[in-house]
Amino acid sequence: MTPPPPPQPVATVPRQSAEPPTHAPVDAGRARRPTLPRVTELLLSAFAGHRGSTFRLGDLTLLAGPSGTGKTTALRAYEALARLGGGAELGEVFPDPSACVPERARPDAQRRRGFRIGCTADGPEGPVRLEVAVQAEPELRIVGERLSADGLVLMETALRDPRRRAVQAAWHTAGATAVTRAPLPDDRLGTALLPLRVAGTTAGQLRVLAAAEQMLVALRSVFPCDPRPERMRDPVPAGTGRLLPDCENLADVLWRTRSECTRRHALLVDAVRVGCAGPVDDLLAEPCAGGRLVRAVLDRGDGVRTTLRRLGDGELRYTALALVLLTGPGVLEADVPGEVPDALRCLTVLADGLDRAQDPAQRAALLALAARMCERGHIRLVGAVSDATWAAGVPGATVVHLRRD
Repeated sequence: MTPPPPPQPVATVPRQSAEPPTHAPVDAGRARRPTLPRVTELLLSAFAGHRGSTFRLGDLTLLAGPSGTGKTTALRAYEALARLGGGAELGEVFPDPSACVPERARPDAQRRRGFRIGCTADGPEGPVRLEVAVQAEPELRIVGERLSADGLVLMETALRDPRRRAVQAAWHTAGATAVTRAPLPDDRLGTALLPLRVAGTTAGQLRVLAAAEQMLVALRSVFPCDPRPERMRDPVPAGTGRLLPDCENLADVLWRTRSECTRRHALLVDAVRVGCAGPVDDLLAEPCAGGRLVRAVLDRGDGVRTTLRRLGDGELRYTALALVLLTGPGVLEADVPGEVPDALRCLTVLADGLDRAQDPAQRAALLALAARMCERGHIRLVGAVSDATWAAGVPGATVVHLRRD
């Protein structure tokens, strides 16, 4: 199979570069093979301000750099891949695709411009790489995709006829014919469609399916999180008890989790004691407004209960992030494959502004909690911080320094 063509010429632009990580993760190919699929590399070949960037991701990764170095952009690309892996349409994932095109990228003769992103997912099948080329202008569409492992192209797509809203796909068969060809829609990730299209009757097809499943499980086990204190102070209706990315329904989640897992709730209370001012005996939710709503409160232990409305932004963000680290996929509103048991997934939290509004004691306690939970395999974390000097020496932490060229 021939490689898919690039989406269009993209001019070289000044970009933010990633310096070598302070703590490099163990090369999974040389050490013990991960039993749970996980994304180990984020590839930004040409995306917004990034060009030719590869970010190696450990169980606890901090993207560090001043404003404008592309930390949020990298997390946005990761989240976009996760949503595409979940089957979302391209237009839903990229509502403003022109913003993803490198600023000085020049259109080709057909006025086409685009961007390229991808990732590597390691797991039982070994490292599997996904590369996606997206045309942003004049029409949004996927014009090239490649899924590969061990130097073998397992599936690839290419745009052959711009007049059709489809790409030509070819996947490894290794049967009576070397490859199978078929059209796929150009507004969805081909890898996400493979389980519905590949028969799995030959060893080659089974390998394609296994690699695609590993990639999809790794991508879909993602929870993007950016607590919004201004939305967390008011009472909320009791609902599903699944935490939203902005954590505005924290009270509803506490209403559910406080009784479901007393051990983890006790750990959460211990963490809140460090990050919130004054004595803390408990963190709980209580009904209000005639039982129609619930609100979260700190029990001070002397008959006084403090509502979240009285807490500062840093305290609220700290509490929400601690809750995220101490819960799991059954509590967080993550787009995870329901057909895969929780025990076979490793949830990855994407936390933009991990140190935003945090004082030194709060961020140190939060990072220590993250390191402990990541070491236990309970969760993985990719967080963006403005500076990571305070994270030096934390066991297991991978710090990727971003800078402006």
